[in-house]
Amino acid sequence: MSQGRPGDWVPLDPTPGPPAPPNPFVHELHLSRLQRVKFCLLGALLAPIRVLLAFVVLFLLWPFAWLQVAGLSEEQLQEPITGWRKTVCHNGVLGLSRLLFFLLGFLRIRVRGQRASRLQAPVLVAAPHSTFFDPIVLLPCDLPKVVSRAENLSVPVIGALLRFNQAILVSRHDPASRRRVVEEVRRRATSGGKWPQVLFFPEGTCSNKKALLKFKPGAFIAGVPVQPVLIRYPNSLDTTSWAWRGPGVLKVLWLTASQPCSIVDVEFLPVYHPSPEESKDPTLYANNVQRVMAQALGIPATECEFVGSLPVIVVGRLKVALEPQLWELGKVLRKAGLSPGYVDVGAEPGRSRMISQEEFARQLQLSDPQTVAGAFGYFQQDTQGLVDFRDVALALAALDGSRSLEELTHLAFELFAEEQAEGPDRLLYKDSFSTILHLLLGSPRPAATALHAELCQAGSSQGLSLCQFQNFSLHDPLYGKLFSTYLRPPHTSRGTSQTPNASSPGSPTALANGTVQAPKQKGD
Repeated sequence: MSQGRPGDWVPLDPTPGPPAPPNPFVHELHLSRLQRVKFCLLGALLAPIRVLLAFVVLFLLWPFAWLQVAGLSEEQLQEPITGWRKTVCHNGVLGLSRLLFFLLGFLRIRVRGQRASRLQAPVLVAAPHSTFFDPIVLLPCDLPKVVSRAENLSVPVIGALLRFNQAILVSRHDPASRRRVVEEVRRRATSGGKWPQVLFFPEGTCSNKKALLKFKPGAFIAGVPVQPVLIRYPNSLDTTSWAWRGPGVLKVLWLTASQPCSIVDVEFLPVYHPSPEESKDPTLYANNVQRVMAQALGIPATECEFVGSLPVIVVGRLKVALEPQLWELGKVLRKAGLSPGYVDVGAEPGRSRMISQEEFARQLQLSDPQTVAGAFGYFQQDTQGLVDFRDVALALAALDGSRSLEELTHLAFELFAEEQAEGPDRLLYKDSFSTILHLLLGSPRPAATALHAELCQAGSSQGLSLCQFQNFSLHDPLYGKLFSTYLRPPHTSRGTSQTPNASSPGSPTALANGTVQAPKQKGD
């Protein structure tokens, strides 16, 4: 864009930069024929014995975990446990835990570097978090305290181990829980060595170890020194990764238990002392520690993260969902036998009309309560449980394969653009722009708002004209491909579109990597 004419368009980044990092949410395990034979044999002989013995040891952990907290009140559990309970139960759990991982095939834990004392670093941050086997890092760290979901307390044995650990518990259903967790982390981290160290997996979810996800600020809120801990699995075949898309829990467990020997490397990096600026800004602190750990691992530090239950990747200067909820909505509606193209949406351009779930069902001619609730839940609701019908209209139009991309983006502008206080033209302001990108691409609203501000910097107004919006969404070398990938997946007939695979050419992953290539032939 240029200031002289709002219709002119200059790509945000005309010079090609370095390719984006690999998608950290997808793990593909390719086995040769010989490896398949080996895993079939060892899986039939070795894996069942290992898993059975490991579960026996897991249940043997329960008496030690129960004994440490038996008879203690909630007030007593607010202080670190000492005395014979600490000596007997701590050593018992530590020894049995090492035996459990040994039985699962982790015959060697190689430790590099020196673990800092609780006075030197009250907080440990471990990455990359790639598997449910990662708690093995607790062993060389002498069983530090952890942060876990409160719901895990109801899981047999696991709940007892969390009570034994005096874990800091956070509830997803209690809005005040996160505030209490922050206060508890700060209290323990600033206790002057009274409490054992607290271990965090700051990524918050598992990846494929090819890049570090964005660090959450929880481990850095106290502003105290932290010690980064690196986790590596230097095995010839990666059977441990448990990413968002890839082998499931049982397959990862079976394949890993079928390996003759699995090795884990745990490396303690030097203690990171925050600057005054980092102590006051947990996000800055987290980002800087992430970069230090990524450099030590030799992998990229990314802004990829989970937003709600959806993985978000970075494409250019925008964050987009790996699989937008729009695709899931299309599956729900097709399963119900609804063709989006035959729904008379009747949304009024430029004006919001809030509708209830009952009116939503009537408008879409849906009768099954479960389908109605599922489809209605894809849209953002206000405090009264109502949704903006413009959101519904745009989503249905996007799912209808009869409109061209130009028609679809024109409809999006007409639905959400607003009249100017001065001047005849209508403009797309930041809230409406972020709503469109959230609906069509699954972009988090803050990321879309930041991009809108950048697009408007070259102009004289705070909004985008139709020409500017379509130049961005249709003609920009990167974002134009992004819109076409998300809104025009391969389809066989009207209303029967299929969502692109995250690892296929032209997919979001390919765009994030900066490549759109022809598919490789079998055997390449």
